[in-house]
Amino acid sequence: MKRVLRFTASWCGPCKGLAMTLNNINTNMPIEVIDIDEQSGIARDFGIRSVPTLVMLDENTEVKRVVGALPQQQLEAWLND
Repeated sequence: MKRVLRFTASWCGPCKGLAMTLNNINTNMPIEVIDIDEQSGIARDFGIRSVPTLVMLDENTEVKRVVGALPQQQLEAWLND
C-alpha cells in the first residue's frame, strides 16, 4: 500500500502552504506528517535536507520524492502518477 511522508517544521512558511494545498486534494493515500524538529531521527534516516519534502513509499520502499511546495495541479499529478 502506498503512503506519503510529509516532512515539515513549525517554523517553515512553505510547509504551511503545502499543508493547505494538500487539504484541497482528494486522495485515498494516507499522508503522515513528520515534524523534523520533533522526529529528527526519521528525518535523518530519509536524508531530509530541506522542508517541505514529500516522500512516497510503497510498503516501506521509497518510490519517489519531491522537495518544495508545489502548485495544486502539479501536486495532484505527483500523487497520482
